[in-house]
Amino acid sequence: MTVHCDVLAVGAGPAGIAAATAAARSGRSAAVLDDNAAAGGQIWREGVNASSQGKERAKERRLAEFRASGARLFAGRRVVDASPGEVTAFAELEGVSERFTWEHLILATGARERFLPFPGWTLPGVFGAGGLQALVKGGFSVAGKRIAVVGSGPLLLAVAAHLREDGGEIVALAEQAPLRRLAGFAARLALHPAKLMQGVRYRAALRGVRYRTGCWPVAAEGADAVTGVRLRDGRRTWTVACDLLACGFHLVPNTELAVLMGCELEGDSVAVDAYQRTSVERVYCVGEPTGIAGVDAALLQGEIAGLAASGEMAKADRLLRRRDRERGFGEGLDRAFALRAELASLCAEDTIVCRCEDVRFGQLRGQTSWTQAKLQTRCGMGPCQGRVCGPAVETMFGWRNASVRPPLFPVPLAALWVDDEIV
Repeated sequence: MTVHCDVLAVGAGPAGIAAATAAARSGRSAAVLDDNAAAGGQIWREGVNASSQGKERAKERRLAEFRASGARLFAGRRVVDASPGEVTAFAELEGVSERFTWEHLILATGARERFLPFPGWTLPGVFGAGGLQALVKGGFSVAGKRIAVVGSGPLLLAVAAHLREDGGEIVALAEQAPLRRLAGFAARLALHPAKLMQGVRYRAALRGVRYRTGCWPVAAEGADAVTGVRLRDGRRTWTVACDLLACGFHLVPNTELAVLMGCELEGDSVAVDAYQRTSVERVYCVGEPTGIAGVDAALLQGEIAGLAASGEMAKADRLLRRRDRERGFGEGLDRAFALRAELASLCAEDTIVCRCEDVRFGQLRGQTSWTQAKLQTRCGMGPCQGRVCGPAVETMFGWRNASVRPPLFPVPLAALWVDDEIV
């Protein structure tokens, strides 16, 4: 089928929901595509366990506003291709592709965890920090499990607090960033009292758990499953026994769709102007793809883009100062949680770097570019299309993905056919 709308948002997290709500309230036909079964994205994912039961007022209010606005949600849709005025999405439940045509497109594709390979990171029981939290929300039990939470970024505190609430025993909480940088970041949180209080609540929930700074994982130990994690603080190395290891190194913006559309990047993020417009006409970008800055920034950027796409520039102007303040918070995050040089040299020769194609570090060390690595080893050519190993090889070798091509995700061959029924 083909669906037409004035404003189409890709991604039903906070940014996409805010954008579609603002556009629909301004009298535009608005729709949102998301590959999850419900709106909310990763940050507002529903769950069945203890840490998912508390109602978040901002979340409930925003979702209620979205439902009341008249904007349509197309859940279970994974965008696989895009061109000027048109997006193709694969509906996984139905097993068919659908065409969505638009006057204005808002990219709200979020972010994903950054994984850095080290010996043992592919053992059963080793998870991404956010990935383990998502599993627990879906019903995976961690009750009575010894859990080490290591890596970098504010997500570690949130994940550790939630896992503890769900019955896990946090045996290690290690952040690779040094204390001096974190202290400077914490001091600037006085400008963001709500975020400061959130951090205080997480720390209170982890009372009795030591938060080690300047400390990072160098190996996961175990034969058939993880039994411990080896940590280092620059002076000494020791092992902490654990049943589960949750590990992630901050976040990486999801920019693949933006790159496919031809949008310019600034570093790792999509370049936007004051109204969240990209370099491509009638295409906007909001939330984490423009820089990791948290849910408040995402909501403001989404609303600004939705208003701008609807021609409501005066209303958008009133939000710009608040948006810029939140962008400053994101820049502080980048500085505080910048990765230390030691993390680029954790691999042994036989450490798997590309999990999809079973490519090991020793096979990559003699290559000179991402393209050559693909040609010689198939690194990045598996089902994840380099989403896991891409940021890792960039950290280790400085290589960046040279191209993005459709389909953005694997789909059945039959799904590439789109019929012409218009709804």
